[in-house]
Amino acid sequence: MSNKIAVIYWSGTGNTELMAQNVKKGIENAGGEADIFSVSSFDAGNINNYSKIALGCPAMGAEVLEESEFQPFYDSVRGSLSGKKIALFGSYDWGDGEWMRNWQEDVTSAGASLVKDGLIANLTPDDNAVSECVSLGEALVKA
Repeated sequence: MSNKIAVIYWSGTGNTELMAQNVKKGIENAGGEADIFSVSSFDAGNINNYSKIALGCPAMGAEVLEESEFQPFYDSVRGSLSGKKIALFGSYDWGDGEWMRNWQEDVTSAGASLVKDGLIANLTPDDNAVSECVSLGEALVKA
């Protein structure tokens, strides 16, 4: 298994993509190696090449994961998450982060370990949110 960490995300407006890039920066700051993928470019069959994964998806609709690409991808890899260290992140525009709490519960019930609580940023990540993304990446390396 690779020592590299996969950062896999879906982004509609670029906000979650910006978060993903800063999670990757944190991984590299802490001495780790990261492979970054948009969800459409990641082959779900490669999920077992990684023991640590950062997953990013914004809140959509009624506080759910993006339904056309990300949710089917997540459903396809969920059974392979057991025993892995996972970091979750995403942006939102409304609500209170319910989608992230539900996602965290689902990831842990799949047998994975969250390295930190899921990181959410309102709309475009501000300097504080960018800094938190870097810290999340660092935490994933150290986990």
